[in-house]
Amino acid sequence: MQSYTIGQAARLLGVSPDTARRWADAGRVATHRDEGGRRLIDGRDLAAFSVELARTGGEEGGGSYTSVRNAFPGIVTAVKLGDVAAQVEIQAGPHRLVSLLTREAVEELGLEVGMEATARVKSTNVHIDRT
Repeated sequence: MQSYTIGQAARLLGVSPDTARRWADAGRVATHRDEGGRRLIDGRDLAAFSVELARTGGEEGGGSYTSVRNAFPGIVTAVKLGDVAAQVEIQAGPHRLVSLLTREAVEELGLEVGMEATARVKSTNVHIDRT
């Protein structure tokens, strides 16, 4: 299972590293230390916390979460596999994104709850006319 540093978790949650550190210090999300003494958060714990945070509004998160070029880095919070199709949910800060894709694509990417992933949103055709 993938683990995340406080800085990585902060980026995925859309908050500052100081905020993520305060949440960890307060016991809101469990951490453990690696061989080098860095605090890490288990991917499954981070996924669950990100869903809870989005539901409660995050108290300290504040501000808006912005994307650049329609890319939403986040953490996989759910994977539902069918015979042919699959549904993947990503929590990117306060944004919950759901993607429908093939089961084969999910398996090739090795997607599972707790992994870091980026949702990319593209409009296939947008026109603006000036009157």
